[in-house]
Amino acid sequence: MISRKVTIKNPTGLNVRPAGLFCREAMNYTSSITFEKKGSGEDITANAKSVLSVLGASVKSGDEILLICQGEDEELALEGMIRVIEEGLEG
Repeated sequence: MISRKVTIKNPTGLNVRPAGLFCREAMNYTSSITFEKKGSGEDITANAKSVLSVLGASVKSGDEILLICQGEDEELALEGMIRVIEEGLEG
């Protein structure tokens, strides 16, 4: 298992379109990909391969998330997810 903190740069956060791009990238890997977001009073964990789970986390622009990848291609998965976030989740 590997993880890394990353800041969401997209101006609208992970709303419908960026969440779809985020999930589409996650689906390219066999590893389990989740993320954690510190909330007010509670931490939220979301499945990066589920649009509903990602949308439910209510990630806004500037929020920091902890990406967690676990599986045979975890390093590639983490690199790919960070790349798509740093590119701004625009497709």
